[in-house]
Amino acid sequence: MHYGTSRGQAGSSFDGAAARRLREGLGLSAEDVAYGMRAAYGTEADARTVAAWEAGAAAPDEGRLAALAGALWCSAADLMGDPGTLREYRLARGVSLTDVAREIGMSPEEYSAVEESGGWPGNARQADALGAVLRLPVPALIEFTGRDQELARLLRKAAATRWQAYTGPVCSVVPLPREYVADGLRALHAAYHSTTAASLGWGQPASASSRDAGRAFMDGILAHFWQAVEG
Repeated sequence: MHYGTSRGQAGSSFDGAAARRLREGLGLSAEDVAYGMRAAYGTEADARTVAAWEAGAAAPDEGRLAALAGALWCSAADLMGDPGTLREYRLARGVSLTDVAREIGMSPEEYSAVEESGGWPGNARQADALGAVLRLPVPALIEFTGRDQELARLLRKAAATRWQAYTGPVCSVVPLPREYVADGLRALHAAYHSTTAASLGWGQPASASSRDAGRAFMDGILAHFWQAVEG
């Protein structure tokens, strides 16, 4: 697993250097690529535009990204870095907005608003469908469907108290096998208490440094949990 735009553009994850490497690997000029986009996909593009994309001065919109990928004989994902937004995941997977909306049971307008606002109005079934159609990593699915704050609340309690009592509640939020969640909570609990104990002298009561270490750990509780699950 791993964690993890401008409106109308492919977004900050577009990798112009990758586009240039792919073009050069095919022995094509920027004008060749632009011609391929126009001839095969009916997309307006010229050599100057392709060069600007490769230099990072601009990024293609969704339609041009698909045409560029076709002209370079690659997938849209090959032209993008690690996705950071729901829109970027959709573009990397090569799925249209309409298709995602249909698969999760929303209108295209409703789903478009999700990508634009970052808000999630859907239910648990729709969240599961979103994760499936876009093949979202679990941390990204939790974040995009607005469950990250609830998960963080549960994890803080699990780390500080009896982690066993929170296995069920965390499983209701995180779509992972129970044994994975249990192992992650066990490791999270141990890491939290190890962190706070490391700042104490032998037999000393809790100090300011211990409390600071504990607060810092809790602030990053989600990242600590995902690392524990992966470990």
